[in-house]
Amino acid sequence: MTAAPRKGRKVSFEASATAPEADPWSQISTLRFMIDPPYGGELLVDFTSFRPRGLALAFARGLFMLVAPRGPIMVRSSIKTYVTQLPSFFAYLAGTGDRINGPADLRTHHIDGFERWLAAQGKSRVHAPTYVAKIVSILRRVAVDQPDLFDPGLRDRLRYVSSHPYARSRPRDAYSPFVARQLREAARTDLVGIEARLRAGPRYDDVPDLEVAAHKAHLAIEARGTLKHRDAEWMALYARRWNRSIVSPDFAMALHGAHYLTSADVVPLLVLFSLETGLELECCKTLTIDCLRNASGGTVEIAYTKLRAHGAEHKTIRVRDGASTTPGGLIRRIIALTAKARVHHASDCLWVYYQHGEITAGIRHPRMTIDAWTQRHGIVDDAGRPLYLRLSHLRKTHKALWYLKTEGHMARFAVGHTAEIAARHYADIPALRPLHEQAVADALEAALPGPRALPPPDEERLRGELASPTPDDEGVSRALLDGEQDVWLASCGNFYSSPFASAGTACPTPFWGCLDCRNAVITARKLPAILAFLSFVDDQRAGLSAADWAAKFGHARDRIVQQILPAFGDDVVARARAQVAAEPPMVYLPPEARA
Repeated sequence: MTAAPRKGRKVSFEASATAPEADPWSQISTLRFMIDPPYGGELLVDFTSFRPRGLALAFARGLFMLVAPRGPIMVRSSIKTYVTQLPSFFAYLAGTGDRINGPADLRTHHIDGFERWLAAQGKSRVHAPTYVAKIVSILRRVAVDQPDLFDPGLRDRLRYVSSHPYARSRPRDAYSPFVARQLREAARTDLVGIEARLRAGPRYDDVPDLEVAAHKAHLAIEARGTLKHRDAEWMALYARRWNRSIVSPDFAMALHGAHYLTSADVVPLLVLFSLETGLELECCKTLTIDCLRNASGGTVEIAYTKLRAHGAEHKTIRVRDGASTTPGGLIRRIIALTAKARVHHASDCLWVYYQHGEITAGIRHPRMTIDAWTQRHGIVDDAGRPLYLRLSHLRKTHKALWYLKTEGHMARFAVGHTAEIAARHYADIPALRPLHEQAVADALEAALPGPRALPPPDEERLRGELASPTPDDEGVSRALLDGEQDVWLASCGNFYSSPFASAGTACPTPFWGCLDCRNAVITARKLPAILAFLSFVDDQRAGLSAADWAAKFGHARDRIVQQILPAFGDDVVARARAQVAAEPPMVYLPPEARA
């Protein structure tokens, strides 16, 4: 080996042998075409009614590029949203009166004007930007392919969606534990009935004269999968039932329901599964029969696809596994219940069932079936009205129930999310607001302890319970109830154990300090003194400035008016006022009030 370098040669590259990808623009030359996204099936896109045609053709090509391989849109429902919202932009342009033939004629004020037009149409600050985002995303795709086609000002405008500040959307609410319990009980009841029905199979003894025709019909279903209205077996059985005046409102569903799950069965199963797991509704609908993995120690992983998580679509969640009421057991039961239908419909989708004369796979929009299910079980909301069930609220309901179970402990509550996301999206919802308000009230009560109000019913109950002179856990004794420990505006639990002084010394606070003392117990007997003090406080407004009066008496008055008096009934307070008017209690008032 020598130290002399070798003579090199120039680098050369061979031309790529692969053919270039087809230009998406060249694949769209009409305003009516089919789009086949990776998920959800084909969708017909019809822009033939859009004017001007040149701009409509550009939007059709831009939409196709969004769905093209490696495009951002992969779900049929997302494309459907574009198709339903784009006509509003063309309706707006038609009303402007501007001469527009294609993308080159669009300007910045058309995008901003469209947003103002949506606001005038009643769209909220949250909803309107979703329309504008569709327009901006399509124009961005078109601008990438032909940047010189657009006005420079419009290209700058396409860098952002809305010209208004971001408005936070209202969080989707959860159902209360009362409604969740109704849904869960109804779904579990239906699960038992579904299993019993499919286990029993076809019945031929309903009408003895029809046994032979019914047997042939069920044999045809087992052989061919479904029985159509034109089939001989169907017509023979239906004619015999008709001659005997046997009417079934949904005879086809009842006939096939002896063999397969039906569309009516899917609703309770989907509701129960969503409540038990908290999976997103779209993820529940796209589960496959091989979604269960890595079973261990009474738990199992569910593998699912979340299409919104771009770059991390494939996820897993570990759930309980056991009986049919657990998520893992429920999936195993659904797989077993749909096995017979899979013989005639080869699909790896978890949901295979009979619907509208065919065996189908997947769930789309079961609105009518949902309404029929809630009505059949008599499910009501918190106000007692028939519940309008929205399946999209079930995930929030699961999260809210888990939040209550964990008592708001974010480390345990934030499963599958960061603590910030869990708090913002799943804890800060209207259904949990009373819990948060009560927590704040409890914290304030702990930080600012006040007196304990004893209305007459509670006072009588305590008199019966306190048979011995020993005080209870809260310092209430027979001597206190009998007035032996009365001080100023209240009865004192322990005059020599004041929170305002060291133990063993007498309480040093002014007489109205009892209104903030945790030792104070206020009974109906003290109401005349409190009302007299309240009159004295109100009279002091005339001699003091507003700031001085508020600093001296404002807190005490708020405590009386907002906390103490409402604890007693109106009739009790009225009797106390009458007693004050007849015999003013001047004993406990300060010298300046008695002067």
